[in-house]
Amino acid sequence: MGDQVLGVAMNGVTGRMGYRQHLTRSILAIREAGGVPLPDGTRVIPEPVLVGRSAGKLREIAARHDIPRWSTDLDTVLSDDSISVYFDAQITSAREEAVRAAIAAGRHVYAEKPVAATYGAALELAKLARAAGVRNGVVQDKIFLPGLLKLRRLVRSGFFGRVLSVRGEFGYWVFEGDWQAGQRPSWNYRAEDGGGIVLDMFPHWHYVLEHIFGPVRAVTARAVTHIPRRWDENGEPYDATADDAAYGIFELDGGVIAQINSSWCVRVDRGELVEFQVDGTEGSAVAGLRHCRAQHRSATPRAVWDPDAGRDEPYRDQWESVPDNDEFDNGFRAQWALFLRHVCAGTPFPHDFLSGARGLQLAEAGLRSSRTGGRVELEEVTLP
Repeated sequence: MGDQVLGVAMNGVTGRMGYRQHLTRSILAIREAGGVPLPDGTRVIPEPVLVGRSAGKLREIAARHDIPRWSTDLDTVLSDDSISVYFDAQITSAREEAVRAAIAAGRHVYAEKPVAATYGAALELAKLARAAGVRNGVVQDKIFLPGLLKLRRLVRSGFFGRVLSVRGEFGYWVFEGDWQAGQRPSWNYRAEDGGGIVLDMFPHWHYVLEHIFGPVRAVTARAVTHIPRRWDENGEPYDATADDAAYGIFELDGGVIAQINSSWCVRVDRGELVEFQVDGTEGSAVAGLRHCRAQHRSATPRAVWDPDAGRDEPYRDQWESVPDNDEFDNGFRAQWALFLRHVCAGTPFPHDFLSGARGLQLAEAGLRSSRTGGRVELEEVTLP
């Protein structure tokens, strides 16, 4: 058997994330490297077909990267038997309809998260995909980053002993847009357009916690809109109706407690834009996007609270860097390679629509907790 070319319809590549991470740094990079190796020794080479609403933008991107096929007609693309995979990186509010159409056309589907605007809709997509027999996946890029891969290695090695707690800090200051342009699109701050940091980030935290530490069983959260007025891409003021910060406590299997702050209204005073500290009976670690530092029980200094002593302990110098010990690829590309193997060879792929639905379940539970001021338990999510 020889190598195979796999047609991949890519919808939403005119956006920043779809273009940079999924098209150029993933699919085109894989194609230029000669494809993805399969277990039988052959390779699968993805061939992108661009889809979107703007003919001008699609034509320009296709010409820039020598991509022969593009279209503004999704139905025509989905009816083409040379297309095996449909990928969606559109705005969240447009994703569900397109994914439903792809499933109905019998295409395997890979989508950005959240796969739908609500938990119920995401669960329905998972059911439809299973009934249609199509392979499906949702982007869960964070756990493919070097820092979290090192952290997972420590967990699996037993380094922590019994894990006690996880503390996460994520965020940065997003300019309001009046005197300096914002770094995020304005729809992120409008609830009616699917915006909000809970809907954006809680699905991320769900798969990070689930795949590294264990299932999330309950959440207590507070979501707020710290900055109620912002300015859009045209310099026009608008009311921010979505939450721009969230403070959550997540209860995991085994009694592990995770606390994660998410904010677009915080100035960065940490090593990376996101950091997780994990504390266990035998050791602790701090992981960011790329780096991970650890401190074993045997090397833990004796800390003493004495506010009158005036000692300036070099606490961060007392940790050891976790070595790479491996070559780390772009996280989006790494997950794309796993999905393409899953499509062509049936290899395991736990990042399916059901996993994406569980992330949305957590987001909705977090928002409900914020509204009611109470703790919300999560029901187990399965498919019949």
